[in-house]
Amino acid sequence: MKHSRLPLVLASFAALLGSTGALAQSAKPEPDFTLGYNVGVVTDYRYRGISQSRLDPALQGGIDFSHKSGFYVGAWGSTIKWIKDAGASKGSFELDLYAGYKGEIAKDLGFDVGYLRYEYPSNKLKDVTGANANTDELYGALTYGMFTAKYSHSVSNLFGVPDSKNSGYLDLSAAIDLGDGMTLTPHVGRQRIKNFSAGSYTDWSLTLAKDFGNGLTGTVAAVGTNADKTLYVTPGGKFTGRSALVLGLKYSF
Repeated sequence: MKHSRLPLVLASFAALLGSTGALAQSAKPEPDFTLGYNVGVVTDYRYRGISQSRLDPALQGGIDFSHKSGFYVGAWGSTIKWIKDAGASKGSFELDLYAGYKGEIAKDLGFDVGYLRYEYPSNKLKDVTGANANTDELYGALTYGMFTAKYSHSVSNLFGVPDSKNSGYLDLSAAIDLGDGMTLTPHVGRQRIKNFSAGSYTDWSLTLAKDFGNGLTGTVAAVGTNADKTLYVTPGGKFTGRSALVLGLKYSF
């Protein structure tokens, strides 16, 4: 009689093994690659602290391909106004094309290196400044925990500034997880423009992002710069690097 429960125990053990095997089979392997899309709107398109949209709203969207090896490539676009504001007859759209590789050097220490092309289709800025707006940059970043340091180096003239090849931008930031889908990101950056020191400046921002789920993210950012108020202006004389709150909404799918 003392062995009467043995078949029941063996059956239960077999059922447990079966369920464990089923769970192992149901676990999906890491995909070789992911492909994502995003569309969004901002109340002002700020790049490195300077408005690209005359302090007005802008429509934006992009596509990203990432391979599990660490290689990625993508494209992103936005409506802009700064090229026409500079006096050019054409240039209302920005298309960014980029490719890079990211990985981990050690525990909690990651890296990201790549190339970024800022393309402004059919822009006529060269007729005004003597240099095309299209810009090529190489970049490298190190991330340790929540902190990131990134440097971008232009291998062409920078955004239509003549003789500005080898300009650089240093970006320091942190991503602070507040919980409940919220992230706080403080940032400070320094734009150095080769052979045009008057155009160099420092920018800063503090961005609060909220992940609402189902691909929807909202942001509110306080931004500002110490850029020259006589150089960075709209046709109406408004300073495009002024301190402001910028709201954004993005849907990723």
